Amino acid sequence: MGRTSSDVVGAEQALERLFRLTVSRRMYSRQSAAVGAVVTRAGYAVLRSVDQAGELTMTELARECSMDPAAAGRQVRSLTEDGLVERRSGADDARVTVVRLTPEGRDVYRRIVAVRTAHLDEVLSGWSAEDRTALTTLVDRLVDDLKAVPFRPAPTATRATPATPATPATPATEERP
Repeated sequence: MGRTSSDVVGAEQALERLFRLTVSRRMYSRQSAAVGAVVTRAGYAVLRSVDQAGELTMTELARECSMDPAAAGRQVRSLTEDGLVERRSGADDARVTVVRLTPEGRDVYRRIVAVRTAHLDEVLSGWSAEDRTALTTLVDRLVDDLKAVPFRPAPTATRATPATPATPATPATEERP
């Protein structure tokens, strides 16, 4: 396998900086203070997906948020306790749980969107319209490709390891000093 090019290494490092920033407690606290509500990133994904769909089954929600069903269930439980979403049985099948936003959840979601878009508008204010469009296009393309391309195992060294000399077994009946 060949060496990784410096532009790929640079992209990986830039993305790592972005990912660290998005999980930064400091950034999270500042956003929460501006919104006036505390919603985790995963909780925000749930709110966004439910807002866009109107209501979703737990299975649909997990798929939309790229979460396993247990993680989606934990998020919904937490958001339900906070009064932001409500669960109910499906109209056609009582075994199916449907999730939708409460009025408070819709309000909190809209405040989060307003704070985030205003912040990003300010951040990108010095960028040209072409750069903003390119950013959107490239990030969407990157996300699609990250989902589509599987991880490959890291290459392993092919050198042989020295054999360990066999140790003769000690018979169980042998007396020990």
